[in-house]
Amino acid sequence: MEYIDSKEFLELSESIPVIDVRSPGEYSDGHIPGAINVSLFNDEERNQIGTLYKKQGRFPSVRKGLEFVGPKMVKMIDQVKDLKPGGELLMHCWRGGMRSESMAWLFETVDLHCRVLRGGYKSYRRYIRENIIQEKEIIVLGGLTGSGKTLLLHEMIERGEPVVDLEGLASHKGSAFGGIGQDKQPSTEHFENNLFRVMSKIKEPYCWVEDESLQIGKIFIPKPFFEQMLQSALLFIEVPHEYRIQVLVSDYAGQANELLTEAILRVEQRLGKLATRQAVEALKEGNYSETARILLTYYDKTYQYGLNHKDEHLVSRLDLTNIPPDRYSVTIIKQKEILLGKIYPDIQ
Repeated sequence: MEYIDSKEFLELSESIPVIDVRSPGEYSDGHIPGAINVSLFNDEERNQIGTLYKKQGRFPSVRKGLEFVGPKMVKMIDQVKDLKPGGELLMHCWRGGMRSESMAWLFETVDLHCRVLRGGYKSYRRYIRENIIQEKEIIVLGGLTGSGKTLLLHEMIERGEPVVDLEGLASHKGSAFGGIGQDKQPSTEHFENNLFRVMSKIKEPYCWVEDESLQIGKIFIPKPFFEQMLQSALLFIEVPHEYRIQVLVSDYAGQANELLTEAILRVEQRLGKLATRQAVEALKEGNYSETARILLTYYDKTYQYGLNHKDEHLVSRLDLTNIPPDRYSVTIIKQKEILLGKIYPDIQ
């Protein structure tokens, strides 16, 4: 068994399995992407041991832990024995203490070489928060609601561009309607873990992201990353109004009307009572285009307000209204060199 720091641990994790020995609840709250949860204790056992330690001290809690672990040893070995042909494992608990040490001892009795993360998951979290930006420049893709920014970013990925899909990582589209049709959101903690991993895999000195607010659903973008977005070049695309309506209808027309109605009511205060009633009535009639048209009035004002507070020299506009939609992503990518040369001349 040997101890290694977070940087080396993450580098090795590209080729060696990571074993997270914390409880299922700890793992669910947030974990190193790709880590396999082989729990030394389940959540109830962990709580019992913690309570015992506080009330009676170390020896009784350790003894209780051994009672829990004993019957599980063979099963835990079976879980990991075939993960790595070379017999190597990376391992961590919360602080790099008894749980990871105990599991490393167990696995090494069957000739599995273990490297333990010094300081545990806690040190990993500190490391990624300190390095979340990773010295990359950001190009922000902006545009009014319904411009199809997420779709365009996915097309740009297919064309080889480095893209960080913040909404995809957050399982939310970033509006009152953003959670409809999406998977359950991860914790902010795990969102940060996944964001760091995606950033780490980008080899170019820049990446594209979609223009977002600080909060995406219940998730908050890490402050250093968000502050860098605010100070980054923003390419604002302009597309036909009817195209935007088509995008929104395509995104939401198949969703349950009660969910869409709830979302409309959430923005009633800013949309206004009359427009809210009209939007709900259009929705009941199945007129999704009219519903989208009404809602865009509110969203356009909201987005324009934020755009007006952006540093003007960071904003470039790209008019796509006379270009076929299947050429949007190609046209956007062509602006990259102009943006990088204008805003980030040092990376040319």
